[in-house]
Amino acid sequence: MRQENATIIRFLEQKQDEIVQGWATEYAAIAQGSRRTAASLQGEQAELYGHLLRALREDGDAADFENATWAELRDSLARLSASRAAQSSTAADTSAFVLSLKRPLFDLLQREELGKNEQIQALWNISAIVDRMAQWTLAVYQQTREDIISRQQDELLELSTPVIKLWEGVLAVPIIGTLDSSRAQMVMESLLERIVQTGSELAIIDITGVPTVDTLVAQHLLKTVTALRLMGAESIISGIRPQIAQTIVHLGIDLQGIATKATLADALAVALRMTGHTIARVQD
Repeated sequence: MRQENATIIRFLEQKQDEIVQGWATEYAAIAQGSRRTAASLQGEQAELYGHLLRALREDGDAADFENATWAELRDSLARLSASRAAQSSTAADTSAFVLSLKRPLFDLLQREELGKNEQIQALWNISAIVDRMAQWTLAVYQQTREDIISRQQDELLELSTPVIKLWEGVLAVPIIGTLDSSRAQMVMESLLERIVQTGSELAIIDITGVPTVDTLVAQHLLKTVTALRLMGAESIISGIRPQIAQTIVHLGIDLQGIATKATLADALAVALRMTGHTIARVQD
């Protein structure tokens, strides 16, 4: 076992209560206003402390933190980061919790009667280990936040592109906002799934809420219409405002063969006629 590890292990074993108390005090001074409860902090401290001690006993090297020796500690740090990210704690607060372990260890090592070389090596080693622990929490925290944001974006896209059954055999999908490639793919998939589920033969794609229509948006619409036809369903594009009509003409976009209407109400009236339905006003 390396001498610097042996020195740190001795302190961790003999001075655990003092180190843990100093750790909590240091973190409280750094992370003022933290919403973590004392019980949750104690649980996190105990888990990390135990895994750190075990890794050092197995002669873990800070320079090779991704080695299997540190696996339990890395997993513990990953759980800590993921939990705090899900609870909207900041990355700075998460890493500060880990880095707060340095101060009590440094103080103890400096007070003890150690040889100069032994003290320097121990200080350097514990500094490197805690720094690697903090870096690991930041990496996991960032990945967790990115996963959360990505999932929320997918959920928002699903909510913003609902497929509605307007009438027997008639579906509608109102599109609000920019129609990019990923959203167009979701619209197409949702429509095709609902076509299969309901056996509908007509879909109304309403673009009243789309601010602008350019060549890319038109291509997405044409691909969706083509996919629907391959499934045996026809489509109507509604929400063609005067500005959009002029833009389509100027861009030279060919929408021939596709039914278009100015409003969703007009599109529904056409859809009912196409499916053999009529609506009559009831006379008093």
